[in-house]
Amino acid sequence: MTPSAAAATQISADAPAAVARFPRALPFIIGSEVAERFSYYGMLTILPTFLVAQFFNPTQQAALTPGAEAQANALVHSFAALGYALPVVGALLADWVLGKYRVILYLSLLYCGGHALLAAFHDDLGGFRLGLLVVAVGMGGIKSSVTANLGDQFTQANAGLLPKAFGWFQMSIDVGAALATVVTPLLYAHYGPAVAFGVPGLLMATAALTFWLGRRRYVRVPPTGLRAGLRQTLGPGEGRAALRRIGAVFIFVPVLWMLNEQSSSEWVLQATHLDRELWPGFRPLAEQIQLSGIVFGIGLNPLLTYGLYPALQRRGVRVTPLRRMGAGMVIAALAVGIVGGVQLRVDAGGHPSAWWQILAYCVLVGGVIMVAITGLEYAYTHAPKAFKSLTTALWVLTIAAANFGLSLLNGSIARGGWLAGLHGANFYWFSVGLMAVNVTLFALVAARLPQKTYVAPAAEPQLAS
Repeated sequence: MTPSAAAATQISADAPAAVARFPRALPFIIGSEVAERFSYYGMLTILPTFLVAQFFNPTQQAALTPGAEAQANALVHSFAALGYALPVVGALLADWVLGKYRVILYLSLLYCGGHALLAAFHDDLGGFRLGLLVVAVGMGGIKSSVTANLGDQFTQANAGLLPKAFGWFQMSIDVGAALATVVTPLLYAHYGPAVAFGVPGLLMATAALTFWLGRRRYVRVPPTGLRAGLRQTLGPGEGRAALRRIGAVFIFVPVLWMLNEQSSSEWVLQATHLDRELWPGFRPLAEQIQLSGIVFGIGLNPLLTYGLYPALQRRGVRVTPLRRMGAGMVIAALAVGIVGGVQLRVDAGGHPSAWWQILAYCVLVGGVIMVAITGLEYAYTHAPKAFKSLTTALWVLTIAAANFGLSLLNGSIARGGWLAGLHGANFYWFSVGLMAVNVTLFALVAARLPQKTYVAPAAEPQLAS
């Protein structure tokens, strides 16, 4: 037995000492998530620049660039909005009808088909849009069930490890995204869009296979049935009360995601106008700049969980979940302010250093981690058993709402509509102002909600083999 495993928490104060271990299914869930996030972020990383170059401004006319970029951003955010809205449907199927395992497996196969369509129709906008639709259905359909399935693997004996498991889960997302951000822009630059969109499809097939290989180790919570699920969700009692508690927090999260989702579209296109020579002889592709934030986030995640939060707690600072979320929102706004300053110089015809955008990515990911991990844990732990996936889907729905808002905003800019004045740096100043209002209201509401003090984690246990 390792010393770290021996330091795991006891089941109860009067029970004999016991070693808490991660579930045996966890490596299959984490491994599948790494591959699935590679597939998603792999195609998303190159999507904005591909749409501009292939469909919206193939002749690279400078006069058409602002409108073409707005069109690309609108399509990217429309795709993301659909993908992050569909987890509600997938959650209902998982909790009430089919169960989480079947929903994840079946829709993962559909997800693979969507990637195949993207690779096959890279020169046909209609077929490419169909591929985006299928990917959105597959990704969205499994999104909430994957997170809830992770929580289902825990029992009372190891429930204290659940926050750490969600931290590992977030890290698997970051690792998959980091690898995709390095690889797919290079594939696109050297081998073209067919290969660049095809490789993520192979990774999605790997994700489905990895998930299937763990089939004998999963704890499978049976669906409650349609009638029972409706009664428990819509009827009086625990369901309504839980939804009210969750909704009071989640209603403020879409603005955070509006700031974060810009980094995978608007910021990528901004990088095409920057001086990307980070040091002599090294000039990354515009799509690869966002890797800096992902890598920073991988290191920051355990630093916050095992370092900063416990240190603050020991000094008498109550690091409650709602305080973490509020601080994360403020930090994210600071990051967008940095990008707004960069955009001012771009609007004036300059080419500022990409180091400024790298700084913004690192600041942004710090704020997002403080909100995202807390929100995932909050969504699962505050939900009754009858709709664990549905409650997690409500969390994911906040991302859909953010992308829907960004799609409307960019669509209005592209058409020269009533929001056309929010182009350039004004786009980012609007975002900062929106967050300022949002975090103020969040602070007022959070002050009236019960908060639990953060408990420093024990030494990290070993993964069960």
